Amino acid sequence: MSAEPEHEDVSIFEDRLWHHKGWEARVIKNEDDDGWAVAMTQDGQAEPALVGPWTMGRDKKSPKPLDMSAFNTLVKTASEVIRRNEQHQAALLHKAIEIEHRGLRVTVALDIEPDEENPSATLTATATDGSQLARIGVRPDHSLTRASAQRWADAGYPRVRED
Repeated sequence: MSAEPEHEDVSIFEDRLWHHKGWEARVIKNEDDDGWAVAMTQDGQAEPALVGPWTMGRDKKSPKPLDMSAFNTLVKTASEVIRRNEQHQAALLHKAIEIEHRGLRVTVALDIEPDEENPSATLTATATDGSQLARIGVRPDHSLTRASAQRWADAGYPRVRED
């Protein structure tokens, strides 16, 4: 067994590379022009969460060195990008629509389980008191709209045929 500290515990504070508290900021040459960019990568991730332009130094050739203020701002921005991406992904995998059926407010929800080999989805109808009215398996590409939810409820929540 190695007695070396884990990578996450090591802090590095160099002009073009900072690694601190689970984040790495790396100033890199911008491939598109003569400028510089900064890439923010969270520990354990292969790809940066954020890549953005970086300020030139006083000589107008070299990049400005990283500092604590810039690093903290970059961490905050990259964390927000990750949070928004997670929210977007969650919205793609869960959709809920409220309809009126026989005088009751019913929530019809589509939940998708993304699996590269065998994705699946479930359509669920729930009353406002939390009781489940129906639950069926549907194709992951099932289109949940207010009209389709209403048709399903009006038909008595049958198993959906999706040939």
